[in-house]
Order: sequence, then structure tokens, then C-alpha cells
Amino acid sequence: MIIGLDVGTSMTKADAYDDDGSKLASAERASRLYQYEDGRVEQDLEDVLASAADVVRRVVEEAGRPVRAVAITGQGDGLWLRDADGYATRPPISWLDDRAADTVRAWQADGTVQRVYGRTGSGLFPGCHGPLIHHLARHEPESLERARVAGYCVDALVQRLTGEITVDASDATLPFLDVTTRRYDDEAIAACGIDGYRRLFAEPTPAGTVLELDRRGAELLGLPAGTPVAGGPFDLPACAIGAGLSRPGDGLLILGTTLACEVFTDTVAIDPADEPAGMWICTPDPQEWLRAMPAMVGTAGLDWLLGLLGVGIESLGDLLEGTTPGAGGVSALPFLSASGERAPFLDTHARGQLEGVTLSTSRGQVVRAVCEGIAYTARNCFERARENTPPGGRLVACGGGSRSGPWAQVFADVLNTPLVVPDDPGLGTRGAAVAAARALGDDLDPADWAAPSRTVEPGPDAEQCYAPGYLRYRAHVDTARDFWARQAEGFRRPAAGTAAP
Repeated sequence: MIIGLDVGTSMTKADAYDDDGSKLASAERASRLYQYEDGRVEQDLEDVLASAADVVRRVVEEAGRPVRAVAITGQGDGLWLRDADGYATRPPISWLDDRAADTVRAWQADGTVQRVYGRTGSGLFPGCHGPLIHHLARHEPESLERARVAGYCVDALVQRLTGEITVDASDATLPFLDVTTRRYDDEAIAACGIDGYRRLFAEPTPAGTVLELDRRGAELLGLPAGTPVAGGPFDLPACAIGAGLSRPGDGLLILGTTLACEVFTDTVAIDPADEPAGMWICTPDPQEWLRAMPAMVGTAGLDWLLGLLGVGIESLGDLLEGTTPGAGGVSALPFLSASGERAPFLDTHARGQLEGVTLSTSRGQVVRAVCEGIAYTARNCFERARENTPPGGRLVACGGGSRSGPWAQVFADVLNTPLVVPDDPGLGTRGAAVAAARALGDDLDPADWAAPSRTVEPGPDAEQCYAPGYLRYRAHVDTARDFWARQAEGFRRPAAGTAAP
């Protein structure tokens, strides 16, 4: 069997698959995030490794078969600084982190964000390598000086399990990789003023690279030394592989902590004049890519709202079914991340809003408004992601949020397209296992491994109902962006007759 290991933002999960793609065993464990009031979000590498070891050992025991390979995927972005032995030189910084927001704002103002986007097709945001390394160079240079590698979650695990310093091309995409050559763009690195730390960037491994568990990794996972290990791709492309995306124009909606909207393509078209947002992602095939718009909105915002209202996630279906489209006139901008938004636009000032609330507004209407707002964001993301891809193609949905039938129906209606929802919403481990099997020499079609699914059709009145709502949403976003900018400027500008701080 092949074990797929997915170290996500909110959950670490392992699944065991046989040669036909049937799932033999599964285990998961909640991840631990350290979130601080000043916007910092960090993790503990040793805790992450412990969670990985826990779920792998549990599936091995449950399945009771020899392990052919361990296939690792997980969250992308953030900054995981390690020394030559794979130990953290400081706590890993999550992609949710906000400490570098001021850096991104300054780079937006001076054109750095636009220049980097024009060279790589990646939009900078506070939780990615460029701004984070620049921030640490100013405020915490000792962490960088002690580091041997500035990497990501997946290659952090790979280093501790195999002793090798690597990075998958998919992870290296954001923000400095030329995805057509799979080499770093040194001019983009220099534009961010961090070329002095170029030594920290591991060169992307060739597609199909397979490593082996060393003694340390074998002891951690309880597996024989020499067991093959495949590191990557990270979770967004892994889910696309697990979904069986194969034709240009096929799309994937990931309803997880991130609302990731991505479209499969065999061409790269970067317009330097576009508003910097999203990214082009390398896949295991050097001639295939994903155009991705991973928004900061997602299930985390819904979880926050349900907690605020004092109801559990199990009530979501009833709350949605007890209300009507349009949420009784309540609308929402679901931008609740402290670091703002990164797709389909970049705005570090973005904040959530509720509009149209009255004394008669119900909890269900507020919940529906947020769910519809997230679906409108997905429609906006797919419009941008499909700008240079063929029309049509099937659309698959996965992630924890897709488990809710009523919410999946909202997405199908707002997007006005059939939504293929696999019975197994966690496609990351499946995609990682497929990539590992192919790297080991198996000639398999990812579609043959795709999980059984159902199709959610848009309602007959979906477009008539939601098209006007989407236009209002877009107008609301445009107005809000102007308001956020003016509000931020007001905070920075000293009052008349006072000295600037």
C-alpha cells in the first residue's frame, strides 16, 4: 500500500491506498496553530512531526499491509526556516500570518508587487516568502543567519524523514519561480531586496524524484529504513490530481481553510498589466500547470461565525435550508483574515462586512449571507482563473465545506454549473499517492483512482436568482476597497495640529 500524508493548516491526515486506489485505512489529528493578537500565526515543527508520526502509525496498524511508499503533501506558503539537520531556527510562520502586511503595502505603492507579478505570475501577499524574509531580515536577522534553508511545510517533513534538503516545484512556485523553466527568477528576488538570502532557496527537485526514509525518519514513522518517500506536490495541486483533473479547462474548488479555485491548463499566459493576484502552479508534468486563485476566505470564517452565534457545524444544513436565496436582504463580504485578501485581488486592508441587518434578521440569514458571500468570491476567483483557459470543463469540489449538501448547492447555484462532489472530500492524500505511484513507475491514469462522486446540479432559477446578487457583490467589493484604503490612510494621517508619531 501507499500512504498519503497530508499536513494541512487545521488537520493532519493519513490515508492508505491499495494498488487500485481503494482506501484501506484513515487517521487524522487536529493541527495546532498559535495565533497572536498582533496578527502573528505560527506552528511548532516538532508538534507537526509528532502529528504526522501519529496518523501514519495508526493507518499502518489498521491496514496491516507492507508500505510501498510514503507520499507527502500539505499546506503551502508560509516560511519554515530550518538548519542543516532539519530543526527549526524559529517557529514556522503560517501562510495566515500578518506581520509582513506593511511590507506588502509599501511594495504595492512602489511597484515591487507589480514587477514580481510581471516576471513570475505570482501575487505577493503577507504570508509568502518574499515579504516574510524581508521582514525577518529587518527585525529578526539571527533566525535567517542560523538557517540553512527557507522552505515550506512539505519539504520540512521531507528533510526530517530523509535527511535531504529539497523542495517540490509546486511549492517553489510562489513567489519566485519561473514556472516555464522551473528556475528561480533572480530579478524577482532582487526586487524584494532579499538577494542576500538567495542561498536559503533549495533548487526544485526534478519531477518524479523519489527519496528514502533514513534511520531518523524510520524511527519516527515506525517503518523500515529505505522506504520510498515522495515529497510533493503541495495540497492545491495534489487535490487537483486526486480529483482526476486532466483536460484544459477542468476546475477544482477546494472548500477548506483556504477557498482555492484552480483551473487546469497546458499553457502559461502572464499579463504584467493584470492586477497581481493568485499564482501559476507547476504540476508533476512539466508541460501542465494550474492557474490558481487561493482566497483567504474559507471554512475558517464560517467556523468563526458559527462559534459567535453559539451553534455547531452540524447545524449548517438546517440554517441554510431554513432560509431563502438572498438571505432576506442581508449580504456579506467574508474577508475575515487579519492579513486581508490575496485572490482574486490583493488588498491587505480587506475586512469583513455585513450589510442589510435589521432587528428581524435571523441567525440563519446571517449564516446564509456569509455562505453566499464565500460562493460569490469563488465565482470572482474562477472568472480570473479562466481568463486564459478554454471554456467548459468539469468542476470538482472538495474539502471539509463540500460535505454540506446545502452549502454545495449554494455553490452550484452561484457558479451556475454542475458541481462534482467526491464521496471522499479529502483529495490531497489521494493525489499525493497517485503522484508517488507514477514516480515509482506505475502507468496509471489519475481518473482511474478518482473517488466515487455525486453531481450537484444548479437549480432551474439559479442564474436568475444569483446573477443580480453577484453584480451587487462585485459593486460592494469595489466600494469597500475604496473605503478600506481611505480608512487606512486616515489611521496613518495625524490629526490637524498634532505631531506625527
